[in-house]
Amino acid sequence: MKITAVVGSPRGMRSRTRKLAGFVLAGAEEAGGMVDIIDLADLQIVPCTACESCSLDGMCVFADDFSAAYDRMLDADGLVLASPVYVDNISGQMKVFIDRLADAMHYQTFAGKYGCSVATTRVSGGDAVTGYLNHVLNYFGVTAIEGMSVALGDDPEALDRAEAAARDLGRRLVRAVRERPRYPDQEAGMAERRECFASIVREGWIRDE
Repeated sequence: MKITAVVGSPRGMRSRTRKLAGFVLAGAEEAGGMVDIIDLADLQIVPCTACESCSLDGMCVFADDFSAAYDRMLDADGLVLASPVYVDNISGQMKVFIDRLADAMHYQTFAGKYGCSVATTRVSGGDAVTGYLNHVLNYFGVTAIEGMSVALGDDPEALDRAEAAARDLGRRLVRAVRERPRYPDQEAGMAERRECFASIVREGWIRDE
C-alpha cells in the first residue's frame, strides 16, 4: 500500500506545511504503508490553458513535470493534499497543479482511493482550505476521511504539538484504505459530478467532430 502526499508550499524543505505532511506520512508508515512525497516547489508545471486536450484524448499538450507527478498519484492507494494558507486560500503552486488535473476530475481517475488534507496558517483560514482540498479530492473520485489545519501564529512549538494528531491521521488513512469505509454523502456527490462531467466531455467530443 502506498500513501502519496502532494505539498503545495513554495518553500521546499523549509516548509512547515511539508513538515506537517511528513508527520502524516510518518503515521502512515507506522501503520504499514509505503510513502511518497511530491514537492510542487521542485517541479516545473505551467498553468492550464483549458485547451481540453486531456479530456478529449487523454494527453496534455505541455511537456513539463506534471505527467510524472500525476503518475505517482495514480500509483498510490491514498492521497494527502497539503497547502499553506495564502490570502484565505491554497497556494498558487497548488492551484496551478489542481487546474492541470482536469482529466482526473472529468473521469474521476483516482476513484477507489482514500485521502485527507492538511494546511498550515498563521491565524485563520486553515479549516476552509482543508475543506476545499477535501472537496477537490471528491472531484477526483477520492473519498476524503478528514482534514487537519494548524494555526502557527508566533508559537515555534505549535507544529510539534500537532505531530501526534497528524501521525494519527496518517494511521487512520491507512486503515481506511484497508477497511474501505462508506461515506454515503460523498458517494452521492461524486456520482452526481460523474454525470455532470460526462455530459461536458460528450459535448466536447461533439464539438470536436
